[in-house]
This record gives sequence, structure tokens and C-alpha cells, in this order.
Amino acid sequence: MTPPLNGESMPKAIRKLKTEVKRQRATGQPLTPRQKRELAALAAMPDHQIDTSDIPELPPNAWKDAICGRFCRPLKQAVSMRLDADVVVWLKKRGKNYQTRANNILRQRMLDESKRA
Repeated sequence: MTPPLNGESMPKAIRKLKTEVKRQRATGQPLTPRQKRELAALAAMPDHQIDTSDIPELPPNAWKDAICGRFCRPLKQAVSMRLDADVVVWLKKRGKNYQTRANNILRQRMLDESKRA
């Protein structure tokens, strides 16, 4: 079993996101003041003190077929790249979102290579 994450072991960007998340019920209704207090108390508590006894532990291979980005969006980082002009034309000829297409192509290549390693 991996050690629980706490505020000190998380990267700074993730800790910041964890504290900035706006919480709402699935119905879209705002949380009650009581619910907000309970969530704030839980967020302030170290992970090892949170009772997870009612949650079954996953087997080691539970994440082997997981796909990053399917149900969540990975953090994006703005970069500047110099690409060949014909590559840019090829990406743009299918319309808008050429940067997303380039990201998807690179992600697929990354995943393919990581499976081979």
C-alpha cells in the first residue's frame, strides 16, 4: 500500500488546486454552510487521520488499463515550439483546435512508448 498523500508530499501546484476547488452538489445546488464546514474540516485534516475503512482497497493491477485524461483534464502548460511549416499546415487544415490535435498526437506517442518500456 502506498503512503497517503498529505500537504507536504504533494507538489505545490496540486496543493493549490486542492484548496481552490469550488464544491457543489451533483444537482448544482450550492453547499449548505454545514456542508462547507465539514468539507473545510476534512480538507484541513491530514490524510492519515481520515477514516477510509468503508472503502475497499484496490488490487495492485486496478490501474493497469487506466487512461489519463478520460475523466479528468491534465494540467496544461503553455510552451513555445518551433515546428516545420508543413506540419503546422497539416494540423490546421482540419479546422480549429489544431493545438489540441497536436497534444493528442504527442500524448498517444508518449503512451505507446511508455507501454513498450
